[in-house]
Amino acid sequence: MSVLSIAPYFPFRRIKIIGQTVTPDAAGAHIHAEPDKRFQPICQVCGQRASGTHSWTQRRIRDLSFATAQTWITCRYRKVFCAHCQGIHVEDLELFHPYLRVTIRLARYIYQLCRFMTVTEVARHLGIDWKTVKNIDKFYLEHDYGQPDLKGLRILAVDEISIRKGHNYLTVVLDFLAGRIVFVGKKRTAKTLKRFFNQLSISQRKKIEAVAMDMWDPFIKAVNDKLPNAKIVFDLFHVVANFSRVIDKVRNREYRKASKEDKAVFKGAKYLLLKNRRNVRKQSHRNQLKKLLALNQAINTVMILKEKLKHIWTYRSRSWAAKALDHWCNLARSLNIRSVNTFVNMLQRHRYGIINRCDYPIHTGKLEGVNNKIKVIKRKAYGFHDLRYFTLKIYQAFSN
Repeated sequence: MSVLSIAPYFPFRRIKIIGQTVTPDAAGAHIHAEPDKRFQPICQVCGQRASGTHSWTQRRIRDLSFATAQTWITCRYRKVFCAHCQGIHVEDLELFHPYLRVTIRLARYIYQLCRFMTVTEVARHLGIDWKTVKNIDKFYLEHDYGQPDLKGLRILAVDEISIRKGHNYLTVVLDFLAGRIVFVGKKRTAKTLKRFFNQLSISQRKKIEAVAMDMWDPFIKAVNDKLPNAKIVFDLFHVVANFSRVIDKVRNREYRKASKEDKAVFKGAKYLLLKNRRNVRKQSHRNQLKKLLALNQAINTVMILKEKLKHIWTYRSRSWAAKALDHWCNLARSLNIRSVNTFVNMLQRHRYGIINRCDYPIHTGKLEGVNNKIKVIKRKAYGFHDLRYFTLKIYQAFSN
């Protein structure tokens, strides 16, 4: 008597295999199953024993492939009365979820693949509709990452990331010490950031010591309103980036004033001035930059100011940092250029966040790396139409 059986490949306690058929080319296998009546039916929703059977029905669901054959299970099951839920629900056979047309183990396999492959790639690999793959992935993402862990937050970094053209942004909040994303919100407004802070208890808000960010007034307002003990620390990268735009305005101003012979030196120098001096490697570019700085005193001065501006962030003493900042502002004002003066006034309004770096030497550099990885996730999937799904993928990518 043969002891061969396919039952061990279907280790579901509450069902029994009653038959199988295989297509002539062995490309598909169809398994027939029904509830094992040794077990009393239980409710899919609450897990309690059912009080009675309402009706019988059947469903055809996709399972993990058996070798090269796509496997389908046609399973009979009951809809049961549940006294605990006060309703009629599908019985729990530990085989499938009532809202998914695949077995639970195939759904988990799809979820694992989606961590490393795009939805389209997984759908093509398994021969399943991409919408089914996306819904399965989103279902498990919501279960695992739908509520980020907000415990133990002390140091935060806040920045925005552009998700498409037309000033469409996401606000991203990073736990600076743990390196995990704790919030992703639509737009970059004070309301967006306050929505995150409102998720924290009063005691959690009081424990937050510092927040690194750029000089974006809506973020500043949200932190001042919601975090009573947090010190705002402005990031060097964003400040230097803002001053680089000032340098370009000065270049345009000096170009308009230059003679015809000198204008040739200005042409093509925009990005040379924005680069750090050590990153200008071509000899022809170095010669042009050297000639331009020797030719124009205003441009030479703003380039010196750019280097001195970076140096302010190296101080560990608040008094020395304040003196260096005042010295820089006085030197910048001596140029008497409107765009430079506007930048100086902005810097003076936000001096507290620059000096606070002496107490908390933090930055948004970590978040810039996070933003680059988020862009890779978006680019790999050719964009996301479902913002919630995109948010969950971000939480998953930085869960470790």
